[in-house]
Amino acid sequence: MNAEDKFIAALMEDVSTGQLELPTLPEVAIKVRKLVDDPMVSADKIAKLVGTDAALSARLLQVANSVFFRGLNSVDNVRTAVVRLGGVCVRNVVASLVMRQLYQAEKMGPIKQDMLNLWVHGARVAAISHVLARRFTRLNPDEAMLAGLIHDIGILPILKRATKFPEVMENKSILYRVIDRMHQEIGQLILEEWHFPPQLVQVAAEHEDYHRNPGPEPDYTDVVLVANLHSYMGQPKHKANSIDWNGIPAFEKLELTPEQSVRAMAEAQADIAEIQKVISG
Repeated sequence: MNAEDKFIAALMEDVSTGQLELPTLPEVAIKVRKLVDDPMVSADKIAKLVGTDAALSARLLQVANSVFFRGLNSVDNVRTAVVRLGGVCVRNVVASLVMRQLYQAEKMGPIKQDMLNLWVHGARVAAISHVLARRFTRLNPDEAMLAGLIHDIGILPILKRATKFPEVMENKSILYRVIDRMHQEIGQLILEEWHFPPQLVQVAAEHEDYHRNPGPEPDYTDVVLVANLHSYMGQPKHKANSIDWNGIPAFEKLELTPEQSVRAMAEAQADIAEIQKVISG
């Protein structure tokens, strides 16, 4: 059995036995999601919970005062930030902070750069997803942004497991093939473990299924799928650039030809850059 087969076998065994080390969602993120999903909960209650976490409070104020969200007056307290951003955005700011911490947790070692690259890619896809959802669908742009941010979450456990396989780390082409094969399945496991809603679990599970077509209306997976393709433009060696975009149902459901989507994203570069800046902190 070669190095690639050994690595895949180990991952599959970990998945089947429940031994794969999955990233955990902090308690504050779980509580914020529950509060925001309850229509009877007030901004005061959400602000009180957020206020128990200094890093989260600072991040919320930073986002509320960013160019993308800033009103006439600056925000200097958590409650006003919650009101300005709205519940869904607050929930997703929390999630984005958690994601950033997960991707940046590897301070040194062989996968540090891979983790940082993954974070930058996720932020880029999230920003493009926000713009696509806002301009071409009736979906919630903030939810689309979160969908973009978490679409590759399944890669994290694969990277960490790979550090136990020297032959895989010495030959990154093996690692990337295994990621390509298994990250969607593992991403689905993580988001199910985190009790994310089905439409976001689906994003992790299907964002590279270019021929998926479950219905006539666009969903978050369609948005992220298109955003993901756009994120790889300018990287000729990436496999996404060998795919014929014509005939991909996601473009049709956004009522865009590939050419129209390229023009639209070129026109929206300033917005995309600003949203990416907000996400990246």
